Amino acid sequence: MSVSEKVCEPLITIITVVHNGEEHLEQTIESVLNHRQRNIEYIIIDGGSTDGTVGIIKKYEPNISFWQSQPDNGIYDAMNKGWAVAKENSYILYLGSGDKIISLPDDMSKYKLDDVIYGKVFIEDKLIFNSSAGFRLKIYNSLHHQALLINKSLSPAEPFDLNFNVYADFDFNQRLMKSGVNFVYSEEFKAFAMPGGISTVLDFAESLRVIEKNYGLIWSSVARAGYWGMKFLPVLKKLRPFAGVGL
Repeated sequence: MSVSEKVCEPLITIITVVHNGEEHLEQTIESVLNHRQRNIEYIIIDGGSTDGTVGIIKKYEPNISFWQSQPDNGIYDAMNKGWAVAKENSYILYLGSGDKIISLPDDMSKYKLDDVIYGKVFIEDKLIFNSSAGFRLKIYNSLHHQALLINKSLSPAEPFDLNFNVYADFDFNQRLMKSGVNFVYSEEFKAFAMPGGISTVLDFAESLRVIEKNYGLIWSSVARAGYWGMKFLPVLKKLRPFAGVGL
């Protein structure tokens, strides 16, 4: 990509939220820098780490657009802080410590501001989370944030409701769908998600609260039936992502 093409391409803002993540943070930063030929700004929000995280950030400071290290009220508070710093009309992507970008959509200029772009996420280098929108998003979080680009114009205010500790991203995704955004799949868009973390937490009660808030009792009842089926039927246990995936 030439310099002129890079300038003309819509800005992608990649935000990493981290707390005491020195073991895996560097691989995340390197994966972002591997795409420095694209029109990208990189933001790191650290929650006041006490290990070597800040030292790693300072090592790469010339390639980081903005970073801060201060205590926060949890991962979604940190994500809100990153969102606030991102430039207007940029497409925002979140990576946790250990997550990696494999490839971004080839031509960002073909997308509209109300397009939410999603792709595939690899977990443990083999398990693929095939994100999807539509009715599935009404009953579980069918979109993985490591391969999800959302334009800031779709939510000028802080997007994550801190009343949800595990599924604030699910709530945001549902609100986006209710607002009528276009979910657009990109075959080229691929990412790696670090196993573990909050994504391993399955809080059925909170997930159901999100669904009831956004789509009412009927859809939360449908989801509840699915969750119970997944819990008690051995065959459905293989479909564990149906329960909803947070961050």
